Amino acid sequence: MEVKEMEVKERIAYDKGLDNTLKLLEEGYLFIKNRMDLYQCNMFETHIMGEKVICISGEEACKIFYDEELFQRKGAMPKRIQKTLFGVNAIQGMDNNAHIQRKLFFMSLMTEAHQKKLAELFEKEMKDSVNEWINKNEIILSHEAKNIICKVACFWTGVPLKESDIESRADDFYSMVDGLGGVGSRYWKGKAARNRTEEWIRGIIEEVRQGKLLVEDDSALNLMAFHTEPDGNQLELQMAAKELINVIRPIVAISTYITFTALAMYEHPECKEELMRGNNNYIEMFVQEVRRYYPFTPFLGARVHKDFAWNQYDFKKGMLVMLDVYGMNHDSLIWNYPDEFRPERFMEQKDRTFCFIPQGGGDPKKGHRCPGEGITIEIMKASLDFLVNKVDFEVPEQDLSYSISRIPTLPKSGFIIKNIRKKF
Repeated sequence: MEVKEMEVKERIAYDKGLDNTLKLLEEGYLFIKNRMDLYQCNMFETHIMGEKVICISGEEACKIFYDEELFQRKGAMPKRIQKTLFGVNAIQGMDNNAHIQRKLFFMSLMTEAHQKKLAELFEKEMKDSVNEWINKNEIILSHEAKNIICKVACFWTGVPLKESDIESRADDFYSMVDGLGGVGSRYWKGKAARNRTEEWIRGIIEEVRQGKLLVEDDSALNLMAFHTEPDGNQLELQMAAKELINVIRPIVAISTYITFTALAMYEHPECKEELMRGNNNYIEMFVQEVRRYYPFTPFLGARVHKDFAWNQYDFKKGMLVMLDVYGMNHDSLIWNYPDEFRPERFMEQKDRTFCFIPQGGGDPKKGHRCPGEGITIEIMKASLDFLVNKVDFEVPEQDLSYSISRIPTLPKSGFIIKNIRKKF
């Protein structure tokens, strides 16, 4: 790894280079961790896209990062990410009471009952797809999982989706995610996908509001269509579309985790015997280790809300701060043997609120931790049980490597399986 010369002063390292944007694009998930490891610090100052940025890592840093008296999300997220991934001015960029009220609404859509329902729907669709897979020479799991989970997410939310449109809509939802770390064509593809999807969902919500489309009263679509803000006004149509997309899009993104789950099964056959016993505790430990070990969220950003000092450094209001998510998931101060895949590490029950943050940290009810984390875990468990106990298949020779510099990343082959046979 080539890193620009830096000097270490007390607990923080200072980058002497003018700008590190290109290095971030080159190093991807490891951009922050590389420097933390090299200079044995938990914080460094650099410049990205012409702006001074403070990068932090570790459990104590995470606790500070999620203190809403000290940090805010408004203004932290670049517009280019809002225009592809989250939608401009949507929930991820909100703070204080407005964020809490919107977050509570999201949480009401993602209760344990909803988590179980989604997982059941997903497993049913996987089973229904097996008959088609059997007649094919091979399938690409990432592709199939993306389409299936898009169909399930739309059905669950109440969004009508034609069978002929599943693949194109799934591709658009995934392109929004893929545009996160992309430049050039990847970014523009993600932006175009969001524009198409917002137009589609906006039209559906409008039909619901006008009574032209009747849906279940307790569906996410109906609840979002008629959601009112704390001031009593109905959620603006465009924002309602953005937020409904922010329910569906992260569910579709679970296809990435499903693919890495299959890869973990293949790379660690010693776990299969325990998985085949159907032990729910071990299945959950395996899933949690997939979320820790494989790359998903690289880092998170926030801006300093008010001046404060931490670790002998003065944080000034308005400063942009980045928390190293991937690095924390591979930090030897947090995890024993962090570069080894060990599901058993999750056997120990402990509070990991601020040290295990693959989908954000803090209180999911009030803070910025992903409200769909439970959905992710349940769907991953269902996919793992399905791949281990419901089907047999072969894994042909293929390129299963993934680039740690590409954000987001995925096995290059998408995980091909062949000679699929039912076990149910």
